[in-house]
Amino acid sequence: MALYLTEQDVGRLADIRLALDAVEAAHRALALGEAMDIPRQRVRTGSAMQHVLQAGWPARGVMGYKAYTSSAQGARFWLHLFDSSTGEPLAVIEADRLGMLRTGAASGVAARYLARQDARRVALIGAGWQARGQVLALAAVCEVTSFKVFARRSDKLEAFCAEMAAETGVPMEPATSVQEAVEGADIVVTATTSPRPVLEGAWLMPGMHLSAVGSNSLIRRELDEAAVRRADVVCADSRGSAFAEAGDLLPLIEKGRLLPGAVVELGELVAGFRPGRTAADQVTLFESQGMALQDIALGAAILQRAHAAGVGAALPY
Repeated sequence: MALYLTEQDVGRLADIRLALDAVEAAHRALALGEAMDIPRQRVRTGSAMQHVLQAGWPARGVMGYKAYTSSAQGARFWLHLFDSSTGEPLAVIEADRLGMLRTGAASGVAARYLARQDARRVALIGAGWQARGQVLALAAVCEVTSFKVFARRSDKLEAFCAEMAAETGVPMEPATSVQEAVEGADIVVTATTSPRPVLEGAWLMPGMHLSAVGSNSLIRRELDEAAVRRADVVCADSRGSAFAEAGDLLPLIEKGRLLPGAVVELGELVAGFRPGRTAADQVTLFESQGMALQDIALGAAILQRAHAAGVGAALPY
């Protein structure tokens, strides 16, 4: 029976641990050639945009696509799952929370392979919806002792810090600037929608791990060129997606300052095909674009829980 799962259903069924396991397994499968992923495609109408990502994982019996729309009125997300053997529909899942969890999980998995094992202090730039997933994931995979957070709106920043400290039990300290947040950090996360770089290479110190979440479009940049060039290891969730729309990386590739073959895929780290961090003083960078395979992996895990718990409404087909 195909199910329709709402945001409330996803909130009951999914957590960051489930997302971390699903995303790591999906990237391993992709590196081993057991799964496929089609980068995001967009339709622009002038006042709104439609985005579609597709993937398949035959070993898990699932394929599907995430479709979402964005406009001045906001964004709406749905994940559609199908049986990879028969094509029969399995589920339609409202996917805003799902997307936040899988984006956070991708950064968490990357930190397992790229951050120093003694990384304890996190700088977080941004205090929006996606920043929540970053906090949850890093608190789950690293022994984080503190988050220092910067956001442009002080009221939003204070509320975010109070809420996430209560949820994770980890101290959250507001910062007055990006540079202040970054100073002394072991891990730096940018989770913004900025069209201009918010993080400068001059602020980086040896041993830092960077995770850039918001540069999933040519019109968005979170890191200046110096920050990218400081990285000894540059990792993307998908080279195909990164070379199509990573605003942080494409200017350097265009100028020949970053060779495409030097960009490592996250699945290659997970599968052990390429090394991650090899020295404590290296600066490492993870560029997160978002992938349908991450969505369907987590969606399939949520669907399994839904059937076990008797959650969800039957779809009329």
